[in-house]
Amino acid sequence: MGDTFNVFLSALPHVCPRDARRMVLTADAGGRCEVFTWNAATRTTRQVTDRPEGTVHCAIDADAYVWWFDEDADGRGHWWFQPFDGGCRLPGLPGAPTGLPRGLALTADGTVAAALALRNGGTRLLVGRRGRAPREILGVAGEGRLGGITPEGDLVALAAVSDGDATVTVVTSTGRVVAELPETGSPAGKFWCRGFSPRPGRSELLLVHEVEDGYRLATWTPHRGLVAHSWCGFDTEITAAWYPHTDDVLVRQERHGRSMLHRVSLHSRTRRVVPTPPGSLLDAAPRAGGGLHYLWTDTAHPPVPHATDGIALPTPGLLPRVPGRHTELWTPTPHGPVHTLLSLPRSDDHPLDGAGAGAAAPPTVFVVHGGPADHDRDAYDATVHSLVASGYAVARVNYRGSTGYGPRWRRASEAGVGHPQVDDLAAVRADLVRRGLADDRATALWGVSWGAYLVLLALGTRPTLWQAGVAVKPVADWVTAHRTTTPALRALDVRWFGGTPQQVPERYAHSSPLTFAAEVQAPLLVVGADRDVKCPPEQIRSYLDALARADVPHEQMWLDTGHDGYDGATHVAVLRRSLTFLRTHLPAPAPGAPSRPPARPGGPRSR
Repeated sequence: MGDTFNVFLSALPHVCPRDARRMVLTADAGGRCEVFTWNAATRTTRQVTDRPEGTVHCAIDADAYVWWFDEDADGRGHWWFQPFDGGCRLPGLPGAPTGLPRGLALTADGTVAAALALRNGGTRLLVGRRGRAPREILGVAGEGRLGGITPEGDLVALAAVSDGDATVTVVTSTGRVVAELPETGSPAGKFWCRGFSPRPGRSELLLVHEVEDGYRLATWTPHRGLVAHSWCGFDTEITAAWYPHTDDVLVRQERHGRSMLHRVSLHSRTRRVVPTPPGSLLDAAPRAGGGLHYLWTDTAHPPVPHATDGIALPTPGLLPRVPGRHTELWTPTPHGPVHTLLSLPRSDDHPLDGAGAGAAAPPTVFVVHGGPADHDRDAYDATVHSLVASGYAVARVNYRGSTGYGPRWRRASEAGVGHPQVDDLAAVRADLVRRGLADDRATALWGVSWGAYLVLLALGTRPTLWQAGVAVKPVADWVTAHRTTTPALRALDVRWFGGTPQQVPERYAHSSPLTFAAEVQAPLLVVGADRDVKCPPEQIRSYLDALARADVPHEQMWLDTGHDGYDGATHVAVLRRSLTFLRTHLPAPAPGAPSRPPARPGGPRSR
């Protein structure tokens, strides 16, 4: 196979520690995600896996063995490995329990650490040798994720989130707990684990410390304990990784829908910006010798990998460019300015300062991001591409609760679950109409998961604003969702609402789309998944029944998938059905044709 893939990369390849020319990655294989090797020296690839459900987790160790997670339809399974150039596949940790993958770490001498989430809701931390039965060294009751292993394999970190607190436990390879972070007397805030230093003998764990108004780097060692590097602060969300063979750290900051890179020296207490093109970095990794690999994109361009060390990276095939004009605007609100990424179907569309009032405006689709701990970014999105190419304007709103704007913005949800976000969507819609950038009679909503939940809540609580809606795998009925979802999500519900549905029924009802189903006026397409455990099908069906009783026009589509993983063919089927639905209920002019003039602000609305 050649040096291109017929797929957009979502992450960088994993690199063999001893031979940077040998890599492993996931890419498209007949509509499924599968594992491939990449040999940068020969610029050739080899497909490693070929599974009906696809394969999404992979790694490569220092001996160039390729690892992947072989999972069933529910995402549970085991780790396997194989030589880089092919051969017999072998179980990575024979005898390990079946579970959901929660991280894999590999040392140069063949030690393996893995975390698995079990059916009872607990997480188990396992350590062993490649190809041999592991031993369990730690178990926690809730959700945990592997935080890293030292090069010697003598210390392992497990990160966990419980009741809103982010903590890290460090244990020896025999299971003795040596630290629980934050320690007594440590600075307040959450600690996010970013891995041990790759330098032998350091035993230094890198952490991101979330404080009231930002984020800082921190480190921990067995001898010094926790050290907060308060001089190195950032106002919005960051992640971090060690440079190999140095004490420097690469920090990737998500700020206002775009990415920045910083190189930080903890020893000399210095930091500098690493130049990259404007846009978003979906992944970034420091390499030996000070090199850097990163995956860059913006709204108009699909992701492309870049390398500063001369190593050849696999590249996608012929890349499309999203047509139209891509810009941004800030909408003032009583709670602070709301940032929106706006894509207009024609590059000659009017300016954003209101001078376009009265000019032609295309129908506008609000593509609502999920999460809620996520944000829309200046990055390629196939749904945005399809909508803009079909003649629609697309607004992507980073409402209250979005990441990328600092911890205060992410925590700003004082009006109850869902309602602050709906208020922000309505405020941006009014701003676009006022500026003449949107037609007051032609706006729609489109979302997936949490974004789909906001679509349903907005259609029910602001029924006169929207002319159509598409909700893919939504939360539609909070009470039924709470009863039928996973233990981890039930715990999250309790934290959000301040109790269970039996303890605070009015709060669940106030935020549930089911409560407002009879108020929906706009035609609605709802897509559900029969094997979804995050947004279970039972609660979607109860909402659809309520729509039917109220004679609300709606369509439904059902997938034989879970919540997160479905193949490319299913994604395309959902996209096509949704576009057909929108063209029926909110037709867009053909590309190049004039749009209808918008209604004057304050004028009559039509359904």
